[in-house]
Amino acid sequence: MPAVRNAANRLLYEGKTILARSPTLALPVARLRGHGEPFDPHVDIVIEGYPRSANSFAVHAFRVAQDRPVRIAHHLHAPAQVIAAVRARVAAITLIREPEDAVLEFVIAKGYLSVRQALRGYLRFYSALLPYRDQVVVGPFREVTSDFGQVIAKVNAMFGTRFLEFDHTDDNVRSAFAAIEADWATRLPPGVAFERKVGRPSKIREDLKEELGEEYRARDLSDLRERAERLLGAFVSSPS
Repeated sequence: MPAVRNAANRLLYEGKTILARSPTLALPVARLRGHGEPFDPHVDIVIEGYPRSANSFAVHAFRVAQDRPVRIAHHLHAPAQVIAAVRARVAAITLIREPEDAVLEFVIAKGYLSVRQALRGYLRFYSALLPYRDQVVVGPFREVTSDFGQVIAKVNAMFGTRFLEFDHTDDNVRSAFAAIEADWATRLPPGVAFERKVGRPSKIREDLKEELGEEYRARDLSDLRERAERLLGAFVSSPS
């Protein structure tokens, strides 16, 4: 039965990554499923990226920085979120991480996906957003996790907003990580399964990535890898 369930989940993932490009389809489905925080015209900002691209850190750090409650659309892991924001002229951050790290961590978190499938998902996500690249702020993983205040400053400059910038101190980073852990603790007990999924650095996950690295670098994935690297370059090389 686990094999059948995993096969069904893989098939469902393929369909979801195709559906995720359409705001008309993806947003109502997300609301029905209770998945993430879907976009609506009343949100203050959209923060969205492929899984394992500092989504949780960015959302919690953004909230830590503000002196008032803010409505954030996030964690659909669907390009439709960003496309809807662009069309409504709402501030948006597109998060992006080096494909090898993002893909391997996602495979580890899910357990049933192949590296090939996760790479295809990466390509579908960012190729759908490439036409909107210059209408959003791009948040590269390393910048988000080292100086998120600068990312928020770019949002204010692009959209005329007045969000407070995150002060990237050790205390504030710990506060964001503590909020992430508390969120995941409502879903999983401590242990290996928790470490595979929780959205903060994990030694266990780094060790698992080392084991999967050879699969990612397999010759038959070279075309997908090269396309993913080109997409990454297109997002991070252009000015926000």
